[in-house]
Amino acid sequence: MELAEFNSVDRDEAIRILTPCLDISRWVEAVVDARPFTNVDELLGQAQRAADPFTPAEVESAMAHHPRIGERPKAQTTEAAMSRSEQAGVDPRDNQTTAALAEGNLAYEEKFGRVFLIRAAGRSAQEMLSALQERITHTPEEEDTIVAGQLREIALLRLSGLISEGVNA
Repeated sequence: MELAEFNSVDRDEAIRILTPCLDISRWVEAVVDARPFTNVDELLGQAQRAADPFTPAEVESAMAHHPRIGERPKAQTTEAAMSRSEQAGVDPRDNQTTAALAEGNLAYEEKFGRVFLIRAAGRSAQEMLSALQERITHTPEEEDTIVAGQLREIALLRLSGLISEGVNA
């Protein structure tokens, strides 16, 4: 979608468009209500400011929509499609890495009570596995900070892939 179109849609439609980037109402509304933006950098700057900080409740709510690394969501939603694309670095035919990710995911969930979250886009399965193995040694407080940061990265990456300057920029 071009920025000019995003700037011109009504508020409810803009909220619907942004929600798959990050399902935190306060963040979505802060970005939508700051329109119009003169360029994508301004939009991303507003999105970054609105994302820092997230409350623990916001993080918990947003985490409910994220699949495990290595498990491709089957739903036909925009958010599921984004997640499948972001996890392209995980080859389901690589049984060894897939099994290690599944085992690591389970251990992480047992320790932290939530799925392991990482900005998967641009990372290989091995990079994600290494990060998982390192992060499982963290305290819950350390992980809370990292998870919020990963949510911010995912949201900004998705937003930058969703909204473009357009042909006249």
